[in-house]
Amino acid sequence: MTILLTVIGIALFAVGLLFSIAWHELGHLSTAKLFGIRVPQYMVGFGPTLFSRRKGETEYGIKAIPMGGYIRMIGMFPPGDDGKLEARSTSPWRGMIEDARTAAYEELQPGDERRLFYTRKPWKRVIVMFAGPFMNLVLAVAIFMGVAMTFGFATQTTEVAGVQKCVIAQSEERDTCAADDPVSPAHAAGLKEGDKIVAFDGAPVHDWDTLSSRIRDTIGPASITVERDGRQQVLEATLLENLVAKKDADGEVVSGEFVKAGYLGFAAKTEILPLTFTESFDRMGDMMENGVEAVVAIPSKVPDLWNAAFNDGERKDDSPVGVVGAARISGEVLNLDVPAQNIVATFLMLLAGFNLSLFLFNMLPLLPLDGGHIAGALWESVRRQVARVFRRPDPGPFDVAKLMPVAYVVAGIFICFTLLVLVADIVNPVKIS
Repeated sequence: MTILLTVIGIALFAVGLLFSIAWHELGHLSTAKLFGIRVPQYMVGFGPTLFSRRKGETEYGIKAIPMGGYIRMIGMFPPGDDGKLEARSTSPWRGMIEDARTAAYEELQPGDERRLFYTRKPWKRVIVMFAGPFMNLVLAVAIFMGVAMTFGFATQTTEVAGVQKCVIAQSEERDTCAADDPVSPAHAAGLKEGDKIVAFDGAPVHDWDTLSSRIRDTIGPASITVERDGRQQVLEATLLENLVAKKDADGEVVSGEFVKAGYLGFAAKTEILPLTFTESFDRMGDMMENGVEAVVAIPSKVPDLWNAAFNDGERKDDSPVGVVGAARISGEVLNLDVPAQNIVATFLMLLAGFNLSLFLFNMLPLLPLDGGHIAGALWESVRRQVARVFRRPDPGPFDVAKLMPVAYVVAGIFICFTLLVLVADIVNPVKIS
């Protein structure tokens, strides 16, 4: 059964991956057609074609390797300086440029002169290239918001899950009381498991973040109002100073760092609770911020990835994960011993994270990514605006094809990084608990 569930999980992820790619390319396709650009091909995947069908002027198909997709637009690059679409050079770098330019004009037909990509205004080209990543962002937000507002996330509440009997610095790796450890304020005050704290020192509290903040800010006497057996009771406690986990500005625990603060001594109960629209939107913002930080931090992760792949090093939880690793995680998700709705929510969040990564990665201003073409169109717009202001001749379209040697270098780096992640995902995968 374990193997079957793993295979089903991987298959479901593959379906989600293909849909995400097709959804991305649909953004490019729809806007390109909207602006009158001829699109001869819309393909999901790379390699040999498994299935294709022509509808109108576009061939739609699925290829064997589900590692991406593309649409082919006529005239991605302008003609060379000599006005010709084809030329040859003995220089390998110049050859790359000319090959890219020639490929952009394959299947050129009579009447296509007014349907070329490069002839569209820069803002239209920006829309066409941005539409693909934007579709992934829309899908990520829709999935995340849907899960957050219907299923919810694990949230600490003001209900007491357990009471510590003594005060132990959280930096110490022990949970057994020593003879000289002082009695915890919560235990001394008579706080019990199942109590729901509704007020702290006379001020109402409705969530864990507020209660935790007030506890940390208090050293000395404080009243605690609890609901117990349907009735409210007021307990008197004297909070002590203790070494507790440090929290950042968002209220998240900073791993390995501790501060001195007020201490009551109980564990908050965790429940899965749906979020409001505002809470979901804020959480989505945090997810995007974390995603941006993760993309920026990718170069710094390479040494750890190398050690995990080839030196039997530790594979950290925040290590980059590729398609294979994500598929393995999907297989593990279906084997979790949790309710079915938890499995569905976890799988959907994995798909949302994948789409957010596609958006952020494709927005990097580097060729051959969508962000590189967007940067080229924006630069062309700036050049033309400057020429207009200073009454200079129109410089014409910016020739992105001249950057193809750089694009090949960038693509080579991406391929090497992808292979490194692939090896790490196979020999030392990230696992979920």
